[in-house]
Amino acid sequence: MVKHIILFTLKEEADKPAVIAAAQDALLPLVGQIPGLLKMEVRPCFCGPDFVLYSEFDSRESLNIYANHPLHVEAKSHFFPWVDARMPADYEV
Repeated sequence: MVKHIILFTLKEEADKPAVIAAAQDALLPLVGQIPGLLKMEVRPCFCGPDFVLYSEFDSRESLNIYANHPLHVEAKSHFFPWVDARMPADYEV
């Protein structure tokens, strides 16, 4: 299994609660639609970055497929214009 975590910092002018809600609405339904995506959470942070994406995949291959999957690319368009920075981390368990 692969755990995929991304910490997001939003642009200063972003309506942060609205952008985080848009990310949740766009990303969470992908579970069950993209093969190998087992779990996903999108949560606001109370320190550090603005929000975190946590997801689990059945393999590295599934993570790679997810990265360019049309549903994922479309979902990102709902919040990515407001992203200032992101820090990804992937690891196997």
